[in-house]
Parts: sequence; structure tokens; C-alpha cells
Amino acid sequence: MPTQTSPGTGTTEAAKRARVAATALATVTRAAKDAALHAMADALVARTPEILTANEADLTAGRENGLSAAILDRLALTEERVAGIADALRQMAALADPVGEVVRGGTLPNGLELRQIRVPFGVVGIIYEGRPNVTVDAAGICLKSGNAALLRGSSSAIHSNTALVAVLRDAVAGAGLPADAVQLLDASSRDSVKELMRARGLVDVLIPRGGASLIQAVVEESTVPVIETGVGNCHVYVDAAADLDKALAIVLNSKTQRLSTCNTAESLLVHADVAEAFLPRVLAALHEAGVTVHGSPEVAAYSADVVPATEDDFGTEYLSADISAAVVDSLDAAVAHISRYGTQHTEAIVTESVTAAREFVARIDSAAVMVNASTRFTDGGEFGFGAEIGISTQKLHARGPMGLPELTSTKYVVTGDGHLRS
Repeated sequence: MPTQTSPGTGTTEAAKRARVAATALATVTRAAKDAALHAMADALVARTPEILTANEADLTAGRENGLSAAILDRLALTEERVAGIADALRQMAALADPVGEVVRGGTLPNGLELRQIRVPFGVVGIIYEGRPNVTVDAAGICLKSGNAALLRGSSSAIHSNTALVAVLRDAVAGAGLPADAVQLLDASSRDSVKELMRARGLVDVLIPRGGASLIQAVVEESTVPVIETGVGNCHVYVDAAADLDKALAIVLNSKTQRLSTCNTAESLLVHADVAEAFLPRVLAALHEAGVTVHGSPEVAAYSADVVPATEDDFGTEYLSADISAAVVDSLDAAVAHISRYGTQHTEAIVTESVTAAREFVARIDSAAVMVNASTRFTDGGEFGFGAEIGISTQKLHARGPMGLPELTSTKYVVTGDGHLRS
């Protein structure tokens, strides 16, 4: 069975095979799914050399095509990264199986037993850019939650994804589950994306992961229901009541711990009352870390290294060694700035004021709000969910890191003893 489908009817045929696989997965025991996850993890480690060879082909092509350092970093696999991806599968196997969980239930006054239980979606399509680790994370979380995965990665990772899916399919089949639980769609043209977005009735839900243009295109063009994941123009607001040592560490970690992730801070807001004490320190530290600050005139006044910020800078998800910065006169002004330029992903406040923290949390409309903590914690693994399928910035069904429960729907099971409605 090929790991990639051809454009055109190939996507539809893959979706049909996924539907068959999903039907089988719906009744698979947790033990069988966990065994498959361990088999997948072991296979990734055992076949790391061939995975890295395929990845190097993608990196070489990426360099030749002028991909940015941030994109190349997302694309790159190393022995350590493959081991980490495999460990995430093992950790996922240790998590509770959401399928069959009783969300609520009880006995009605008429004696009927009512239960709302979690069930798999069925077939989940994932469209994503770069980052071959998403291939494994998505396949694993779909399998654990009883879903078949249709994976459509980007052409920049075509060799890596093909190698990874070949390994995963072999491992899944070897564990006694249908190999078509994991399928990779053709990435050489947009035909497969278009067909996937029109596969309503075969594909139950579609999840886009990537830049704003990709997400917007899928949301606007898909007839398949979409769970919207969002870009991360994340802010750190240093309040008038902030511990400035704590603030410095949080800003640096939020921005520099890893540049190319959606939970990396892209904007810094500093209260005017602490600007004189804090800005020289943080600007020097960011400069030393190699970060270019795109600042308002108030920020630029404290360092010649600051690049004048444009309106676009404040709304940009850089995914690079850049950050926008501005001075605000109040918490109100910080909230207004975030409401205007933010993407409802993750926002952070650094403050020793309980009142300010509570007001910020109440007024910020984002999937995650951090109080005295780095924005980098918005992550399924950090939240204890295991590998995530993405960070949802919508308000329906799932919001924030999407772990196993978010990859399920529910059904009502009503049990009676010859009950008739009068």
C-alpha cells in the first residue's frame, strides 16, 4: 500500500480507506492502541538513520529554495529530536483512553438510564506546514483517540513525511491494527488539499496547522467541519507592579527559548511607570541574545539598537529573532493593544498585584493567559495532555492545546426496559 496518494481521486480513495480503518479503530481496546503506539515509537528509533537521510534531502532542497532559518529549524530532525518524538508516543500510551468516558449521566425520573459518552470523530484530516514532528504527533493522537488520520504535510517536508509515515504504517500493521489508520496525502500540488476540504461525508473534521494564510484558506473554503488553530502573536505585558527580575527572565524565555513556535512571544508591552527601570535591561538582554527589537519611539529612546516599529510590526507573528515593543500608560492600554493586535492565542502578564492579574485574566480574550509565567507553557505536553494536535483559538468544542479528549465527540446512550413515551 503506497504511503502517498496521487492527486485527484487519490485523496477520495484514501478517505474511503480511512473510513474503513476508522470503523475498525472505534472498537479497538486501549491495550491494543497503546501497543501500537509503543511499536510506532520503537520503529522510529530503530529506523532513525533512514528518517534522517530523508530529512537531509528536505533540508538541502530548503536551503536551495531560500527557506528562512526559522522554517529550516522547524523542518530539521536530529537523532535527539526523533527520540523525543518517539518518547511523546510512549507518554501518550500512558494517558487515559478518552473513548468510552462517561461525560455525564444518571437515571431519569422515568427509570431510563442516560449516559453521554466520548466516541471518536472517525476520520480526521490534518493540513500542516513544515514540522515533520507533526506527522508523528497527529498520527499518534488520532490513533489513541480511535480516529484514522489523513495527513497532508507541505512539499518542503515531503521526503521526511514519506519516510515517517512508512515507518508508522509498518508499525501499526505489525501491531495488528489497520495500516490505513495513518495515510499521507500527496503534497506535490494543491489538488489534494482541495479534495480533502471537499470530502464532506468521508472526512469528519479538518484541522489546519500553519500560517495565517493557510488557516484562513481552509476555514473559508472547506465544506468539511474545521477546528481552527491560530497563529500566535503572543504578548508579554510587564505591569507597573512587576518584579523586574522575574519579568526579565520571563520575557527572555518567552522570546528566545525557541523562536519558531506559535507560543513564542512576539510583542512586549511595558508599563510607563517601570519603563525607565526595565527597558534598558531588557533591551540589552534581547540584543545580547540576538533578538532585534522593533520598538515604538518611547522604546527606541532607550537604545540605539531598536528598529523603529511600523503598524505591521505590532500585528506580526515573526517566528524569528524579532520582537515588537511598546510602552503603555495603563493596564487598560495594554488590554486595548492586545485586543487590537493579538490573535487570541496566549498572553502573559508579569505583576505582583493580585488585582491587576485578576483584571488581566478576566479581560483578555485568548485561549491561554499566563500570570507570571512564560508564554512557552501553552503546549499540550507542558499542560500534561501529552502530544497535542494543535492550539485551538476558536471558541467551539475545543480551545487551547487540543489533547485526546478534544479529538472525540460524544453520543448519548439511553437504556430502558421496554420504556414507551406517553
